[in-house]
Amino acid sequence: MPEIFRFFGYSFFFYSREHEPIHVHVEGNDGYSIYDWEEGRFVLRETHGIKTKDQKKIESVISENKDIIIKRWKEHFER
Repeated sequence: MPEIFRFFGYSFFFYSREHEPIHVHVEGNDGYSIYDWEEGRFVLRETHGIKTKDQKKIESVISENKDIIIKRWKEHFER
């Protein structure tokens, strides 16, 4: 499980054997979310147990670091 980074107690990662589209998993003590890359931005696909205020922080981190997420995905899967 390649971890991309950690913020606010949440781990942002993808699994080693993933599928398209580019997406990022976010997991912490409260729950998890998955965001898919669609039309130039990451869009929430699924979430469970994460508070709304934390979800907003997560979305901000993803938006601000989308280039890093995409770069790490490509480095891992486009070898």
